[in-house]
Amino acid sequence: MAAWEAMSTRRDLPESPYLTAAAGRKPSRVPVWFMRQAGRSLPEYRALRAKNTMMQACFDAELITEITLQPVRRHGVDAAILFSDIVVPLRAAGVDVDIVPDVGPVIGAPIRTAADVGTLTPLDRDAVAPVAQAVSQLTAALGDVPLIGFAGAPFTLASYLVEGGPSRNHERTKAMMLGESDVWHALMTALTDVTIGFLKTQLDAGVDAIQLFDSWAGTLSLADYRTYVLPHSARVFETLAVEGVPMTHFGVGTAELLGAMSEAVSVADQPVVGVDWRTSLTDAAGRVRPGCALQGNLDPVVLLAGWPVVERAVRNVVEDGRRAVDAGAAGHVFNLGHGVLPPTDPGVITEAVALVHAL
Repeated sequence: MAAWEAMSTRRDLPESPYLTAAAGRKPSRVPVWFMRQAGRSLPEYRALRAKNTMMQACFDAELITEITLQPVRRHGVDAAILFSDIVVPLRAAGVDVDIVPDVGPVIGAPIRTAADVGTLTPLDRDAVAPVAQAVSQLTAALGDVPLIGFAGAPFTLASYLVEGGPSRNHERTKAMMLGESDVWHALMTALTDVTIGFLKTQLDAGVDAIQLFDSWAGTLSLADYRTYVLPHSARVFETLAVEGVPMTHFGVGTAELLGAMSEAVSVADQPVVGVDWRTSLTDAAGRVRPGCALQGNLDPVVLLAGWPVVERAVRNVVEDGRRAVDAGAAGHVFNLGHGVLPPTDPGVITEAVALVHAL
């Protein structure tokens, strides 16, 4: 039996502040975790990465396990997030992709035509068996700390595939989307299948929650998002809703899209919408569908501004989260409005976690 075929029994973590808040119940304390908490701000992470490329680390069960655990040990956060990268499932679907230092994902043969779309293969779950193995190891090691699995949303994956790498304006992506809609929807359908397969692998192995990152959705108008993206993202959540775990939808610069993004995730039993630092949580509560909890939304740069600034900003986010709940949000999970920046002092992160818990 392949590693990914071993079905995991879902853990029962009734005391988890994160799972409680995500489910719309009152937690014992405000839960806190940070996007990119496992990574470049930690010296122990940099020591491991000095010996391994990013892609090597993402396909090594022992490294995935160790890197995921590092911020939990150091900071005492209320959830771990699986160490991986959004392009990992692309590699497992036959795409020539590498993660180049100081550049990001680079695609060997970009997808530009209908014939190119036809070269995409379904996710090879054996190829991501190390990810499933790491999840099994992590759920055993984390005790009562929940583990969040994640994947990149179809639109963000499509952007990397069409552009060939990171892009400022996403010209080729939007040109295909608007000018060759049949090709676009065929590509998005294939990527939705890949995303579902990768998340299902993690869920079968035992993750306690999932998050779908649509990092580049904020480049779109609301009308284009609804036409070209929403149906595909919604299918991810619709397909996996039967799993009964909290599901979070997050994008950057998506203030105008929050309502539509909440539609996509609202099919989950425990929907959560991530909010970046540009939109207050109270405002977000008025934009998302009823029943959605909110996650966010401290500006990551604040952590570089000295402790007095950090303390004031953390208190403000906690208070804004309380107002958001009063305004109708189902709950609040403290997080950053994006990921931890590499120059961040790990000690400041630890202090911020302690402050959130004290409040």
